[in-house]
Amino acid sequence: MRWRQRLPVPVVLVAIALAHVALGGGLALLLQRWLSPWAAIGVAVCLTVPSLTWLTVRALAPAHALFRALAGTVASYRDGDYGFSLSWHGTGALHELVAAHNELGETLRAQRLSLVQRELLLDTMVQNTPVAMLLLDPNDHVVHANFAARRALGGGRRLEGQSFAALLADAPAALVDAFARGGDGLFTVGDGEDEEIHHLSRRHFRLNGRRHELLLLRQMTTELRRQEVQTWKKVIRVISHELNNSLAPIASLAHSGSELLRRGQTARLPDALRTIEERARHLEGFIRGYAHFAKLPAPRRTHVRWRAFLDQLRTQVPFADAAPVDDTAGAAFDVAQLEQALLNLLRNAHEADGDPAQVALALRRIADGWRIDVLDRGPGMNEAVLSNALLPFYSTKRNGTGLGLALAREIAEAHGGRIALLNRDGGGLCVSLVLPD
Repeated sequence: MRWRQRLPVPVVLVAIALAHVALGGGLALLLQRWLSPWAAIGVAVCLTVPSLTWLTVRALAPAHALFRALAGTVASYRDGDYGFSLSWHGTGALHELVAAHNELGETLRAQRLSLVQRELLLDTMVQNTPVAMLLLDPNDHVVHANFAARRALGGGRRLEGQSFAALLADAPAALVDAFARGGDGLFTVGDGEDEEIHHLSRRHFRLNGRRHELLLLRQMTTELRRQEVQTWKKVIRVISHELNNSLAPIASLAHSGSELLRRGQTARLPDALRTIEERARHLEGFIRGYAHFAKLPAPRRTHVRWRAFLDQLRTQVPFADAAPVDDTAGAAFDVAQLEQALLNLLRNAHEADGDPAQVALALRRIADGWRIDVLDRGPGMNEAVLSNALLPFYSTKRNGTGLGLALAREIAEAHGGRIALLNRDGGGLCVSLVLPD
């Protein structure tokens, strides 16, 4: 759209007005030969005003058309159409207005193109991910479902607009039970060779002021089986190593003892038998620890006062109070399990290379439960150890089983809590165990 305006509109209007004043004055003087002065002026005005009006309208027509065009392009922008631009060859404020308007259009076009490209990329990623994704509106109707969700719940057909309850009616019973339990979790579909393990995640958020739910369904069979194989291999290596470390000296000492007995050298037999007993008891404790980890029962919660619980814990392993504890404060947890978890953490703190007198325990009330920090002033852990320390069978100790921290984590998670490790400023380690109300 182009408008050509060589002179500014005010200059044109002034020129037209002056020309008509001169024309009207000359016409009035001419008419005074036949008419009175006032009559001559009236006739001159009647003859010149229409032409003045017509010329003014013609002079303002380009600007008026420009204003209509500006209004039209703004309406197009509002509707998402950014394919318009304006051209104005005049100067002054209108030229600046048109330039600013065109610059706005270019910016909106660039932003729209970038947004379309990002939406296309995001949609491609969502549609091609192996994780089934469903977005539900407040009425539990499907707003969006990717290809994986269509294959899992709809036989490949579109799911948008359908009731999620209707989709679950044809789903496997294990999937229905997983949704009925609420929250995240694993469930198994099928059995034997056809068994498939899935992980369900549910997240809630507000979209346009309305509550929506995002469901993520991921098949974990291959990954979990691979991890299971790796875990079993590690367990076998650890157990084999520990058994060899105990059985080899037992066999050697038993043979030496029989030789000493055959020769009648019985004076050295008590030392050999004592060593055999120590190795056998160590092996017994090792196997008991693995069995206890594998058969951890569900927590039996009872309401316990923290002060009495910590005093009892201190009789088994020493530690300082890093924070005051209210004598009346208490919580519901399995006493034996939490005691075992904290004993493991406190013994690890004492085994660190720092000052044993610096081992402390801090109990704090948090928004949704309790936080217990076990503190030491040892060397702490590097990043590699921090990322693996809570895994079963992982240990940096020469004779460690790798079960102390793993058991503490298992107990915390069985109570619905969590455990975390972080290095302290000034050296040392902080192990935080959080228990929800």
